[in-house]
Amino acid sequence: MLYIPLFQSFLRLEKSLSPKTVEAYLSDVKKFAHFLNKDDEIIDDDLLKNASLKELQHFIKQLFDEKVKATTQARAISSLKAFYNFLQYEKIIEQNPTELLEAPKIGRMLPDVLSVSEIESILTAIDLSSAEGHRNKAMIEVLYGCGLRVSELLNLKLSQLFFNDNFIRIIGKGDKERLVPIGEIAQKSVIHYIDGYRSKQKIKKGMEDILFLNRRGAKLTREMIFMMVKELAQLAGIQKSISPHTFRHSFATHLIEGGADLRAVQEMLGHTSITTTEIYTHLDTDYIRSTMAQFHPRY
Repeated sequence: MLYIPLFQSFLRLEKSLSPKTVEAYLSDVKKFAHFLNKDDEIIDDDLLKNASLKELQHFIKQLFDEKVKATTQARAISSLKAFYNFLQYEKIIEQNPTELLEAPKIGRMLPDVLSVSEIESILTAIDLSSAEGHRNKAMIEVLYGCGLRVSELLNLKLSQLFFNDNFIRIIGKGDKERLVPIGEIAQKSVIHYIDGYRSKQKIKKGMEDILFLNRRGAKLTREMIFMMVKELAQLAGIQKSISPHTFRHSFATHLIEGGADLRAVQEMLGHTSITTTEIYTHLDTDYIRSTMAQFHPRY
């Protein structure tokens, strides 16, 4: 019985995880399998099935000794826990060796937040004498105005724009759909880009529904977005470490600072757990506790 392919099918079909997440989980499990088999390329199912807590701990210690980042160690542990939970769920094993496996402590490695004036400086730095400039302005407005992940921006389609209702439909992680409000400023930038520039482009076959296109009429890459954001930050004289993700983080932070409900922000970001949103927006447990004290009848 090949446990890893079974695990792959389970993650894809039953857990509906994204291809990248599935790939990361499988990579971690395979690394552990090679560790058990003394780096042999052949994966031994019996060694995986009968792995002990001590062997798992030695594997994580090896990652630590190799100076692997704490976040990568934590992901490896998460992958292994998921794998052995699956084996236990399928009754392949009785005892789960990962139950007492502890993850390394990870600090809050949050990206810098841009102020409203810094975001305006970036927008002002855009050269609007070119078609790409109007496209870039629309992308920044959507990134910040809707709090999108870069992958969600790249895959955004014309058919997902519902400007009459002031919403866009986003396909997020794990192919989960969510509706995100889009404001008037972002809408105007997108419409100006579509009507004034995109409509005049020669679009590659199969890309007709993709909103943001490169000069050749094809979908943009992540690298292009990262480079564009870095260049604009430099032009705006901003010294912070900036990435497309910074606009998503700034979106959430500004909403929370303005008094937005944490649950509403969670929905807009597409977070499964409110704990993720709490960390994401610099909130501590005092906010949750005060909310509980204010609204729960038996707190």
